[in-house]
Amino acid sequence: MVVDLVGRRVEREAVEHLLKEARAGRSGSLVVRGEAGIGKTALLEHARALASSSGFRVASAVGVESEAQFAFGGLHQLCAPLLDRAEFLPDPQRAALNVAFGQQAGPAPDRFLIGLAVLNLLAEVAEDGPMLCLIDDAQWLDEGTAQVMAFAARRVAAERLAMMILLRDPTDNLDPSLFAGLPELRVDRLSPPEAWALLAAAVPTPLDEQVRERILAEARGNPLALLELPRSASPTHLAGGFALPDAMSLPLRIEAMFQRRSRNLPVETQLLLLVAAAEPTGDAELLWRAATELGIARESGAPAEAAGLVTIDTQVRFRHPCVRSAVYRAANPPDRRRAHAALAAATESRTHPDRKAWHSAQAVQGTDEEAAAGLERSAGRARARGGLAAAAAFLQQAADLTPEPADRARRALEAASAKHEVGDSAGALALLEVAAAGPLNALQSARSKLLRAQLAFHLTRRGEVPGLLLDAARTLAPLDAALSRETYLQSLDVTMIIGGRNDGHAVREVAEAARSAPPPAEPPTPADLLLDGLVAMYTHSYAAGVPELRSALEATCHDGGPAQARGCGDSRWLWLAARAALTLYDDELLYALAQQNVRVAREAGALATLPAALLFLASVSVLAGESARASELIAEEAAITNATGGMSLLVAPLLLAAWRGSSSEVTELHATFVRDATARGSTNEVAVAQHTLAVLHNGLGNYAEALDFAEQGFQSLEPPHVNLVLPELVEAAARTAQPERAAYALEQLTLRATASDTPWGLGLAARSRALVTTGSEAEELYREAIEQLRGCRMTAYLARTHLVYGEALRREGRRREAREQLRTAHDLLSDIGAEAFAARAARELRATGEHPRKRAAQPTDALTPQELHIARLVATGATSREVAAQLFLSPRTIEAHLRNIFGKLGITSRRQLKELSLP
Repeated sequence: MVVDLVGRRVEREAVEHLLKEARAGRSGSLVVRGEAGIGKTALLEHARALASSSGFRVASAVGVESEAQFAFGGLHQLCAPLLDRAEFLPDPQRAALNVAFGQQAGPAPDRFLIGLAVLNLLAEVAEDGPMLCLIDDAQWLDEGTAQVMAFAARRVAAERLAMMILLRDPTDNLDPSLFAGLPELRVDRLSPPEAWALLAAAVPTPLDEQVRERILAEARGNPLALLELPRSASPTHLAGGFALPDAMSLPLRIEAMFQRRSRNLPVETQLLLLVAAAEPTGDAELLWRAATELGIARESGAPAEAAGLVTIDTQVRFRHPCVRSAVYRAANPPDRRRAHAALAAATESRTHPDRKAWHSAQAVQGTDEEAAAGLERSAGRARARGGLAAAAAFLQQAADLTPEPADRARRALEAASAKHEVGDSAGALALLEVAAAGPLNALQSARSKLLRAQLAFHLTRRGEVPGLLLDAARTLAPLDAALSRETYLQSLDVTMIIGGRNDGHAVREVAEAARSAPPPAEPPTPADLLLDGLVAMYTHSYAAGVPELRSALEATCHDGGPAQARGCGDSRWLWLAARAALTLYDDELLYALAQQNVRVAREAGALATLPAALLFLASVSVLAGESARASELIAEEAAITNATGGMSLLVAPLLLAAWRGSSSEVTELHATFVRDATARGSTNEVAVAQHTLAVLHNGLGNYAEALDFAEQGFQSLEPPHVNLVLPELVEAAARTAQPERAAYALEQLTLRATASDTPWGLGLAARSRALVTTGSEAEELYREAIEQLRGCRMTAYLARTHLVYGEALRREGRRREAREQLRTAHDLLSDIGAEAFAARAARELRATGEHPRKRAAQPTDALTPQELHIARLVATGATSREVAAQLFLSPRTIEAHLRNIFGKLGITSRRQLKELSLP
């Protein structure tokens, strides 16, 4: 097949460059795309040969269409020879890999934690010498393996590691975004001269000129077609110029050529080939055991090997993936069932129960409860390993094979739930229709209703979703009290996210409905306390709800590690609890819960939820005046989201840019954020974006614009985010001499601050009242605000309070006192990166006759946010392995970053890094 590389100079150079970079410690990935037969596998074999001759260790895996529903089957192919190095992985990663491969029991690991484990396993092996990972036919990998490989390919950086991933186009059965953004090499068809050269090399005997032109025209530059078309034609055709058929598309025609060649084999050989095609692992011993079940002698393999279709020694290797698919597709259904039945009989149930169950299911004609039950058990095992996609596929097939309607409906409902968990909403909806055919019992019907509501939120985020969840919660109440309460809590959560009607009463209405939730179990979980606290807050009065909600948040905050966090539902409730702390203006609980949310996600390796947790903590860090920390968290989120192929949420970058006064950045981010939120129908998210514009324009001194945006946010925002817009509205109204437009906002802010009795809330209330007051009363309020805000984490608001107090003093002509406040404000605002507000303070200082001091440049200014984050962690004494585990990178990548950090800071050791004062 190396002859297929005729003319592939650019492709060969790309492979050679990949290997050269890997040898130098600059890891890389390359996704190779092209149609069937275009030469991808030949390019892979070229890479394998080149790597082997250059001292690389080569690990490989091949996707097989029939194996796509075995959880992490392809990943096990790749990693099995390397598992002796797994002992060097951090405990959570080693456990995740062992659970995924069924080698130990444990909670289902996050697929991205498995990805990190694989990345570090490969990096560990690459410490001994450069390594090449080859993934052929990635379009047929099981979903878990494909996600993990995409994650690892995006994270390789400083290891002596190269990854080649080959994808057939089109890839209808693979999420097209999975490998998007990775370096890509598209293998195109050969040029006419290259095609002529390949054909000449493949057919050394003279060809009739018309036949040659016909072959070249039909092959259209596809190397495999150029090799196989002459072999599929009779000598008479080659000599006499008879036309070759061209009715089918090229990939199908290639398969048809292999089918014709296999049909000419003896019947027993054809059946043996079919068994080999149906058995995806390539286990030769298993093939011969199945052949014995069918009465096929070993000698029957010789004609297939002589025909160049397959090689059988310790492994079964087809000449090309198209041969396997051609053989399997050409077989009639009875023969396929015979092959699978033989494989099921030959598969050991103790060591490979899932493969046995799968083959048994493929051998069934019609329905079969025993086969369906076997698949259901396989689904349970797949779910326990973290293979949700495999579990969904097993359950769906189990439902198809189930003879009894009630059992079929139950399995379809379970399959729909699993489909929803892996993000296949269309598949989940289709299975819900199967389940709806019933019969379903009352609890199953209620769960079906809940799943429909959850799918509606996932697909649309429209305003009717809270109502759908409430309906499900009411139905569940007499059937499953715990699930009913969780559904009521989810309805409140969803309402806070997407908002309700413009009258602002949606949260209150949902809370009123949630009053009918069944009582909690004893003792109540933190989620139970959170539901009761939120209901009390929004159905009685703000003041009446504060004690109960605070108790719930304290219980959640003190609820230990990941296992306990799962006890309150899942990390979603930590996210909701943190936002509820904002409702109380409780900065300590807000900060603690935001940090706990990140910690729980990190320890669980939950990269699906960690990005949102990082961004929420980043937003809290902005308010606390920790802009450098916020930048680090945002950079970490961006790196993880890029590696996992997720979608970044823009609220934290938008808030940070607004506080910094970056007009152009805010404008760009705001437009994208509002467009996406509007498309989702999320009025609350749009209103949050308006709040950030109010912050921006207050910083820039554009108070009229700030007032308009603040009022838009105030009118539309649901709790808890409305708490942030209240002080912006009051400041903008005061600066435009329209205090009457701020009267209701000030009243609400004062009510909440008094009831919450926190330094943050009381400080904001005093500051806001001072802005619309004059004389000695205003001065007392400013001093009270400063004293209160000094006692909380929210440094950004303390700095702004010094600013507005200094502005008020300057207007009164009290220059000396004004300078003191403005100087403090300028220093604080400059330190936290609130540049527009700092510029406001600088203008005011100059008006008093004082020139503001410029912030001295710091060595750390040259570091990127990610480098600063790594430097901060290393400065605390963390090892490269510990930092790598926290940031989902490899230790070698951390070491590479440290070399850059040391160079930029002019230091040479970790000890010197510890001695630096990091921002």
